[in-house]
Amino acid sequence: MAVLATASCAAGVRDGNGTSFLIITALEGSSGADPGEFSTSLHSDVVTVVDDVPTIFGDGGRVTFQLGLKDPGPASGPNTPTQNQAITIDRYRVRFIRADGRNTPGVDVPYGFDGAFTVTVAGSASAGFDLVRITAKQEAPLAALAGNFTFIATIAEITFYGRDQTGHEVSATGRMNVEFGNFGDPE
Repeated sequence: MAVLATASCAAGVRDGNGTSFLIITALEGSSGADPGEFSTSLHSDVVTVVDDVPTIFGDGGRVTFQLGLKDPGPASGPNTPTQNQAITIDRYRVRFIRADGRNTPGVDVPYGFDGAFTVTVAGSASAGFDLVRITAKQEAPLAALAGNFTFIATIAEITFYGRDQTGHEVSATGRMNVEFGNFGDPE
């Protein structure tokens, strides 16, 4: 199993008019069947049997942000962020892609979606979000995985959007592996 999580901030945002930018320092996923176990790679079970009843769970994500300053000051005494440099993130977008280029939503990969999200980063902050919606497991192509041993390996690309306290737009994108299938259920 390959484990990969990358984080970045868009160069255009770092080059914008604001004095701060957003850094994703950690991006993890958790199966809805075991929501306390986070990993940098997610096996998303399309059907989990609970007490002999087939059940569908959405999967959660967790992200940790750090505030970056475009002019951090000298190494001997870095600047302290001001209240205006804090960034409030108010939404996110999840998009699934495959390495083989077959990326048609609803055919090769689940549909992407936008979600509401609110966290303010003044130094560092962590928050949870929906990574795989429960409805995605009831739609093509994931619904077809419930009855067979086929798997779909994807990269989830998650972009977080917000503004600093003076209105400058900010975004940051992270990626992690998400493999979909009907995995063996825990006892």
